[in-house]
Amino acid sequence: MTRSGAERPRVEGTGRAFARPPASSRQNGVRAAIGRAGAALVQWLHRPLTSLHLILGVFGLLTLFGLVMVLSASSVQSLTEGGSSYSVFTRQLLFCVPGLLLFWLGLRIPPHSLRAFAPAALVIGIVSLVAVLVLGDLRNGSRAWFAIGSFSIQPSEAVKVALTLWGAHVLVARRAVMHRWKYAISPVVPVTVVLLVLLVLQPDLGMTITLGIVLIALLFFAGAPIRLMLALGAGATGGALVLAVSADYRLSRITSFLSPGDNPLEAGFQANQALYSLAGGGLFGVGLGGSRAKWNYLPNAHNDFIFAIVGEELGFVGAFAVLVLFATLAYTGFRIAARSADPWLKLVVATSTTWLVAQAAINIGYVVGLLPVTGLQLPLISSGGTSLVVTMFVFGILANAARHEPEAVAALNQRGPGEHGQGRLERVLRLPPPQPYKAPTARPPAARGRVR
Repeated sequence: MTRSGAERPRVEGTGRAFARPPASSRQNGVRAAIGRAGAALVQWLHRPLTSLHLILGVFGLLTLFGLVMVLSASSVQSLTEGGSSYSVFTRQLLFCVPGLLLFWLGLRIPPHSLRAFAPAALVIGIVSLVAVLVLGDLRNGSRAWFAIGSFSIQPSEAVKVALTLWGAHVLVARRAVMHRWKYAISPVVPVTVVLLVLLVLQPDLGMTITLGIVLIALLFFAGAPIRLMLALGAGATGGALVLAVSADYRLSRITSFLSPGDNPLEAGFQANQALYSLAGGGLFGVGLGGSRAKWNYLPNAHNDFIFAIVGEELGFVGAFAVLVLFATLAYTGFRIAARSADPWLKLVVATSTTWLVAQAAINIGYVVGLLPVTGLQLPLISSGGTSLVVTMFVFGILANAARHEPEAVAALNQRGPGEHGQGRLERVLRLPPPQPYKAPTARPPAARGRVR
């Protein structure tokens, strides 16, 4: 027996058994899905180990992305100069070995031990900057490298970290009197001036700028007076102008930036070629490995101007992904600093995050034509062995600080000391459980003396 027409489901003209939900229902469903995703994100951000996972994720993505882009951007120059398309990439890959070792050390060393090493690190840094002026290898008019066979080491990269660790060590001990200029300035500012003079003698303008950023960040996050910061900023600006006009090649960079069309084939050649490379990428790029600029049209394509190759091969999407990674680094670094209970670790993390992100901003800024060319590398992405090793060590310190957030310490210590109680990361890297921060015991008034 057949069913009557009254019992059959209603069929619309589209042939479907049921009518489509109205547009308002679909919009409500989308809003509900976005709301659930936002709630899940907020819940994840409140977890005790989120900072650690974020910093490890950014570190891994930047490192892998940098290796891929160095291979792509350097293949032509490696082939023409070394006979193999992989020579520059192989060197960068070899530097990853000590870099990962230092990352592990930075992640594993207890913060109080790292702080105790800070004065010695600064002394070693000063000695190395003096030695490189005498024994260093002269390249492109700058004596800034120690040559060891086919490898080279740039000691000024490590000096940034040494100044950060030592400067935070001194300023944290004086945080109660930072409002007084003489305690805020001495001895951090005079020591930094000595380092800056040694860098100018090399000369290395890019590293001089980075070291100035380290000093400003240290004083700012330590609570130095605003008037002192303005005075130092004015002095730094004046010093930069003097350095800019004291050498012809620096002055030509400034003039080509201000008037890019005057000397398109001389001082402004590199900057103009970078813009052409970026413009050729479009939205999605010409494809990984398909850059035309790296065929000797763009000098230093794998080093200072690698962001132009990123934009050409991966387009706006790839360039924007790099910006997102460094923005995530900025968020995570300042998040770790805000959550740290150790004042020294808080200052180290905030300062390290500032100079890493500022260096990336300066590099990207002069590649896209917003700043004069300074020669700073893009952290973890540009080719450069010493820069790679030092930056990996800094990321290890950031991850170490994330493990020492109070909530992270509680969560990691709840797992117990045994192998089955540890997390996978702790087992693989053999990390000791983090210890909660203990404020130093105040000395009696008679032992402290008077602060004048």
